[in-house]
Amino acid sequence: MSRAQNYQPHPSESKVILALDQGTTSSRAMVFNASGEIVAVSQEEFTQLYPQPGWVEHDPEEIWATQNAVMGRALLRAGLDWSKVAAIGVTNQRETTVVWDRETGQPIYPAIVWQDRRTADICQRLQDEGLEELFRSRSGLLLDPYLSGTKIRWILDQVTGAQQRAEAGELAFGTIDSWLIWKLTAGRVHATDATNASRTLLFDIHKGDWDDELLGLLGIPRAVLPEVRDSSGFAAPISCPGIPSGAVIAGVAGDQQAALFGQICNRPGLAKATYGTGGFVLLNTGSTAVPSANGLLTTIAWRRDGKDQYALEGSVFIAGAVVQWLRDGLGIIRKSAEIEELASSVPDSGGVHLVPAFVGLGAPWWDAQARGIITGLTRGTSSAHIARAALEAIALQICDVAQAMEADAGMQLEELRVDGGAAANDLLLQTQADLLGVPVVRPQTYETTALGAAYLAGLAVGFWRDEEQIAAQWQMERRFDPAITRGQAQQRIDDWHRAVARARG
Repeated sequence: MSRAQNYQPHPSESKVILALDQGTTSSRAMVFNASGEIVAVSQEEFTQLYPQPGWVEHDPEEIWATQNAVMGRALLRAGLDWSKVAAIGVTNQRETTVVWDRETGQPIYPAIVWQDRRTADICQRLQDEGLEELFRSRSGLLLDPYLSGTKIRWILDQVTGAQQRAEAGELAFGTIDSWLIWKLTAGRVHATDATNASRTLLFDIHKGDWDDELLGLLGIPRAVLPEVRDSSGFAAPISCPGIPSGAVIAGVAGDQQAALFGQICNRPGLAKATYGTGGFVLLNTGSTAVPSANGLLTTIAWRRDGKDQYALEGSVFIAGAVVQWLRDGLGIIRKSAEIEELASSVPDSGGVHLVPAFVGLGAPWWDAQARGIITGLTRGTSSAHIARAALEAIALQICDVAQAMEADAGMQLEELRVDGGAAANDLLLQTQADLLGVPVVRPQTYETTALGAAYLAGLAVGFWRDEEQIAAQWQMERRFDPAITRGQAQQRIDDWHRAVARARG
């Protein structure tokens, strides 16, 4: 029996779903009604820590504090109290790693963020030992610092006594979903869902369980690991000051899988791209875990009623973050939204290419030693050309991933559904359609990461009847059709690849 069957359905007319969307740069809470419409939102940014080049950290307690604050604020803005919450859905930045003391609940080290590259040497050692194919065949993942397993190993190595305490069962590991669930349940629940587990390098995506051989190769004790539950029907009762008893976490999924579900890409062949801090393309492959020969990852899309759905994924490390860099690092825009007007003030990038390999390159290159460069600068280059090159870099990276995906899956994309903050940028989406040669479709609700978490939670408690009901709620806001020839697009892609070659380590 699935956990979802333990719930009693709620009358959706008088209830809402609360989605907690814990991202890389901010914590958000969003309230959704039965029509899948946003009733209220609250968001709060938190501190980004860069202790060394290539290192990125967060304070787990600050993540919890901001997420806790926006929950109540969102309900207040909606004019609702907790009695109106049918269920809570959680979605999160995925591979970011926290290790904490089970007794005190205190982290033993800052959260190591998915963008962090400090474990490149560990990954290289495992590759040199000929272990990449083993990790890939079991976990669906490449050996890259991006993923959680080597981050756990680093923390256990660097914090005095941590290995021994881990083996004694005194420490707990979690991605951010697990950390929030621990906090929301007063330490009573140490769990994750299958999507987040599948991003650790430690989980056999075919058997659906932690893999003892992979754990042994990284020296990570099973005692630190969370229980793996369904993405829909998670069933974790809340026990948190200010929240009355009866509230329950009913859905959990990593941010990209949640966006895939929120975009109603619920059958094989449907794909979405999310433009957030990074850029992520996922293609639903159904009940088949398709191996990649082109630098992509095979991952669990979601688990419902104990059954796994799979996806191919391409992860771009720097997408919207390049716009933040133009704002905060170079100061050529004051607000991120200004980039579209600045970039549109020139007809093209003037031969400038910006490769934002600030923390290496992700799919399909997987080059941890690559670093960002700008090529093609002349005396005539302006800030507008650099802004346009930055937007084009986001689209070109997504294009590289999509082409690899088509090769792996043996199919051509019919369209690409898009979401995330940068999906509001019309110039970016037109550029994406031009380069891909297929329509790019923006939904009316393009905050689909939170919506996907809400759908997974709501389906578990009977708030929505079935996937057909939520599919009927998806509506297109705008469609961007290709406006250049394939020859023109290929020339731009070829020029981009020459710039990438210069950036690679």
